[in-house]
Amino acid sequence: MGRKYIVPYVVYRVHGFISANLAAKTGFSDDDLAKLWQALTLMFEHDRSAARGEMAARKLVVFKHDSALGSQPAHKLFDTVKVERVNGESGTPASGFGDYKISVVSDGLNGVSVEEYL
Repeated sequence: MGRKYIVPYVVYRVHGFISANLAAKTGFSDDDLAKLWQALTLMFEHDRSAARGEMAARKLVVFKHDSALGSQPAHKLFDTVKVERVNGESGTPASGFGDYKISVVSDGLNGVSVEEYL
């Protein structure tokens, strides 16, 4: 029989984008946007798998620009989201979400508002 190795706990970070210009052309509405945020926060609740273990969305950070063309570059916005290991010894695997701290430094983001879900 083979062996099944596991990682006790890990935090994945994912970036996504919505183009205001393309959304306007397709009729994408504020109601659609609200449904997207709900889907992202609940996406693993009805999709359990023995191969994947238990996954859960833990934080959703949304940047809203005042301009349809964007007010700040995406890389600058993503750099404001920090994921830090706060508990556990260096070199040991994390054992839960409490071993991490997620923070958003939103000072100086002219033309961009930050919304946090979860």
